[in-house]
Amino acid sequence: MPRTQRQQVCPHDEINIVHCINRCVRRGFLCGKDPVSGTDFEYRRQWIRNRFEFLAGIMGIEVLGFAVMSNHFHIILRNRPDIVQSWSNEEIARRWWQLCPPRRDENGAPVAATKQEIELLANDESRLLEWRSRLSSVSWFMRFACEWIARKANKEDEVTGRFWEGRFKCQPLLDDAAILACMQYVDLNPIRAGIAKTIESSDFTSAQARARDLKEAARQEDPNKADAVCEHSSNAGWLAPVSLEPKRKRVRTRKTKRRASNNGILSMDLVEYLQLLDWTGRQLRRDGKQGVIPGKLAPILDRLGVSPDIWVDSIKRFQRWNSQAIGRTSSVRRYADKLGKTRPAKLPTRGQLFA
Repeated sequence: MPRTQRQQVCPHDEINIVHCINRCVRRGFLCGKDPVSGTDFEYRRQWIRNRFEFLAGIMGIEVLGFAVMSNHFHIILRNRPDIVQSWSNEEIARRWWQLCPPRRDENGAPVAATKQEIELLANDESRLLEWRSRLSSVSWFMRFACEWIARKANKEDEVTGRFWEGRFKCQPLLDDAAILACMQYVDLNPIRAGIAKTIESSDFTSAQARARDLKEAARQEDPNKADAVCEHSSNAGWLAPVSLEPKRKRVRTRKTKRRASNNGILSMDLVEYLQLLDWTGRQLRRDGKQGVIPGKLAPILDRLGVSPDIWVDSIKRFQRWNSQAIGRTSSVRRYADKLGKTRPAKLPTRGQLFA
């Protein structure tokens, strides 16, 4: 059976939210510490994180969450073709030049384009149409990320061949419940793997970056400055903000070049998200023994319409769904109809989070 085309799973001309996973070839520890050879490649995880931030500032793709592990990474992306369509021809040409520069300096960094070069590219209508499409494509985001890392690692190792196992896996996230469950699953990866005990010590995750911003914001006496730290700080300022509607909306009007937009993700603020993440992590570490959910977290799960037991079970089973679409039963059925499925009742229930 032929595999599903990326364009069907995540059309570049529609806003989609997807969970992407890619793993190193032969499951080797090519970006961590290899327990067999003892070679330490931990610094390569910083390469991957920095590349994500670079691409988030250039492309019409927003990063909702990420986790860079020893031999694989997770990233949650939201493509924004509406934002890309609002960019001028000159802006498209400038951004594409930064991604695929015709000239580089001796260190491999892009050489800045002249005004005449940008104008020349901006007048090529056929190429501009193609570049607009690619700048809002999840596939091209992953290509720019994975190919750059592979080339850099192979050059360092003085080898050729594959660095990544194959085509990245891509899971559509169909509704708010799926998005939240996936973000929690991704942020809890180091804790579940036994390499971190707390959110703050979960290196190279979006949760750690956001927790650091929250800690810095707590030192601010002015509420507006505190919100600005949470939204635009150096740690997580390139990630999409957690809250859909911040208490002080003025912080959302601040323009930034580190991400495609200031649009939020969830109907909860950063504090609520981290509290839920901490609670979920405690339940997953207790071998299935459920704790008592704190009263202040109950409204969060009530808004999702799920019980604590169902929530914890969903996070545990998230990794088993592979490339299936994730969401409530109704969302999965609508997604199947959209793809032209004639018998949505036979969809695998593994992709259904909540009724």
